[in-house]
Formats: sequence, C-alpha cells, structure tokens
Amino acid sequence: MKRLVILGGGESGVGTAILGKKEGFDVFVSDMGKIKTVYQEVLNQYGIAWEDQQHTEEKIVNATVVMKSPGIPDKVEIVKKLHSQGIPVISEIEFAAPYTKAVTIGITGSNGKTTTTMLTYHLLKSAGLQVGLAGNIGKSFAWQVAEAEHDFYVLELSSFQLDGIVKYKPHIAVLTNISPDHLDRYEYKYENYINSKFRITMNQTEQDFLIYDADDEASAEWLQHNKTNAQLIPFSISKTLEKGAYLNKNTMEVNINEEEFIMETEYIALEGKHNMKNAMAATSVAKLMQIRNATIRESLSNFQGVEHRLEKVLKIQNVQYINDSKATNVNATFFALDSMNATTVWIVGGVDKGNDYSELMPLVREKVKAIVCLGIDNTKIIEAFGNVVDLVIEVDNMYDAVNMSAHIAEKGEIVLLSPACASFDLFENYEDRGNQFKRAVKGL
Repeated sequence: MKRLVILGGGESGVGTAILGKKEGFDVFVSDMGKIKTVYQEVLNQYGIAWEDQQHTEEKIVNATVVMKSPGIPDKVEIVKKLHSQGIPVISEIEFAAPYTKAVTIGITGSNGKTTTTMLTYHLLKSAGLQVGLAGNIGKSFAWQVAEAEHDFYVLELSSFQLDGIVKYKPHIAVLTNISPDHLDRYEYKYENYINSKFRITMNQTEQDFLIYDADDEASAEWLQHNKTNAQLIPFSISKTLEKGAYLNKNTMEVNINEEEFIMETEYIALEGKHNMKNAMAATSVAKLMQIRNATIRESLSNFQGVEHRLEKVLKIQNVQYINDSKATNVNATFFALDSMNATTVWIVGGVDKGNDYSELMPLVREKVKAIVCLGIDNTKIIEAFGNVVDLVIEVDNMYDAVNMSAHIAEKGEIVLLSPACASFDLFENYEDRGNQFKRAVKGL
C-alpha cells in the first residue's frame, strides 16, 4: 500500500489527507505545531492517523510520497532528510491535480493575485460555469477534488506551492507581476524567486496560455531569456498591444481569439492602476473561456473587491480609514500609496522580509505627512523615512496605532494601514491584523 505522509495539519494538509484516504493511500499527518481542534475532528472522523507538536522521524521517512504545506521551508531538518533519501516532497496542488478532470486556471504573482483570483472566479461563476475556488484561498483544492467535483478551478498559487510541483500545469496561467518578496526563502536571490514564479508555465504546451504583465520588468526579462511553450497573452496599461489587453485613453480593450471586448474604465468597480491590470488579467481569462461580453461587463461593474486590500473602513470626522493589511511587501504598498488622493498618515511595519524601501521614497515625499511604525523592530523604516516626513511614531499594538493616527490626521486626510511587511511579530496573520485595525477604527 502506498504511504502518503503530510507535513502540516492545516487546510491544505487535511484536504490532502482526505483525498489520499479516498484514493487508497495509507495516510499519516504530522504537524510541528498544534493542529486546530476543528481539523483534529475531521481527521478522526475519516480515521486518519495524525500527530502534532512533533515530527516522529520513523513514521515519516517510510513514505512513498510526502505532501508539504507551503509554509514549511525546505531547510527544515525533516525535509532535508526526505530529500537526501530521494522521497518526493510535493505540494497539495501537485498531489490533487491527477485526480480531477477539471480545467484549472492558475494565478500567481507578487501582488494582485488574490484580487485577480476572486475576480476571475466571479466572472466564471456569473457565466454559470461549475467552478471551484482554491489554492492559497478558500477551501483546500484536494478537499474539493475529494468531495465536491467541479468542471473548472481557479487556483491562487504562491511561489511556495509552485516550488512543490513536478507535472502540474494549468490550462491558463496568469502571472500578475513580480517584485521582491519572500527573499528570505530564496537565499536572498531575486532570480531564484523569479524562476519560482515562472514554474507555473514549465509544463504548459502549445494548447495552453500564459497571461502576463507586459509592463513588468522581471517578467519581460525572463521571457526574453527563457522559453515557454504556452501561447502568450500580454496586458499593459502603458502600451498599445495588437493581441491581449491594453488601455486606450479611458477604455480597456481586449483582443483575444479575434474578438474584441471594450469597456469604459469608469464602469469598472475596482479603482486604481493596479486594479486595472487585475481586471485585464481576469477579462483575458474570461475571453479565452469564451464568456459573453455582456456577462463580463456586468461582472466587472458589480465586483465587490477583496477584504484587507484597500478596503474603505469608515469615514470619521471627514478622515477616511483604509485597511490594506494584505500589503505584505513593498510593491503592494507602492500601489496603495500611489492610489491615495489626499494627505496620508501611514501605518507601516511588521516582519521585514528583506525589504528595500527606496522605491517608495517619491510617493512618501509627495503624500505622507506622518508614519506610525507598528512592529517589534522598526529600524529600517525609521532609517529610510526619518528625514523625509515630519513625524515618525513607534507603537506596539493596533489600538495605539489607530488612536495616534486619529490624533494626527486632519479633515480631508487619510489614515492608511499598508504594512509592507509580514504580520507574525504582533498578529496571527494579515487577516487578524486587518480585523484589529477595523475594530480599533470602529471604536474611535
């Protein structure tokens, strides 16, 4: 009997365990941390063996195949041991893909991937397709393959999930953009991270498609020096393209399959330049899937956006509070500051992943009057901007961050939470950070 060992008992781990059990594997789940009670109950219900707060080596190294949760780095001892013994260590996506006949749309990128994934899902669902949403978002892909089969899946894929693929290929791949992120996991080499993102296209054939940002330097350079078999579909907000999606003054134009889609940008629900790119990428998918123009138009105009991404929380005494907790890297914060149309008090900080803040300098000079640092170590932020803004304050909790910002902000101004960092020093995750911000704002 083939033995499937799963490292990590979270959503993707438990989903993989259920699918593995269904497909006749001897399954064992091992987690160095604590497995949440709700997941323990599911594993027990399916009669799946598990352990937490330890990795028992002899129960792991006898595996036929190991599925590793994306949060576990390759440099962990048990993973190094598995590699040295030649035992395949793969991601949930790689494990589950062979067990479904569904067409998958894989979406990756440093920024914009969640919004693009949600919008693509919204477009396909509105068109009446039987579609699932999974990957880095929503219910585990493997779990859905085991229990609720769909004809299509829209998968949000992180670089860590792509590191664990061998044969998996999406029929349509979307690469929203690439900017330095998670470099701590890639030996601080940007090219390693770029190569990781492009794994999304490595198994694609001439029948498949790669949608990419033609304005993105890293993507353009990789495509110049490397080959993909996929048909390329570019999008751009700065140049006119014969094929793909581009801006023509105030209209978005998409030319795919010799059929044109045109829509005035003022009717697109999402605001800001970066969201125009997300809309172009999602619309390109919809056109490849031959969804009717009227359906696309309606979906783009009624899409609600994503929580914790430039989410308008409240206006209090004519000060707008915006939750952009999902901005966990510099590039995401660049888009946030770029779309601010008034003087801004900026709440920033957290776990630095090797950030270079210099690209934010022009925007900070132009728009930011005060910085509230919310992290355990704020040295780099203070060094970068201490001489640029009039006021820099350090706090160690969200309540103080919001209250200080409320004191500083004047009528007509904005308080923006856009941390540019991971959240694990003071919060469980970026959702927890965003929710605490919203609670603090509502308590003003």
